[in-house]
Amino acid sequence: MDYVSALLPPVVMAAFFIALVTTIVKTQGGSNKAKEDAAVDATLARAESARQAGRPNPGDA
Repeated sequence: MDYVSALLPPVVMAAFFIALVTTIVKTQGGSNKAKEDAAVDATLARAESARQAGRPNPGDA
């Protein structure tokens, strides 16, 4: 019975990992891809504008 208790945690973790990878692969693309891409683009644009707003231009001095 010790072998069952020794093998159970890795088997359970492997099953959860396989389920996680399957879920990630299934949710890539599809109908939400454009919405997700737009959200990422908006976040990157906001970060870029904040980065540029915090830095003075060298030509202004």
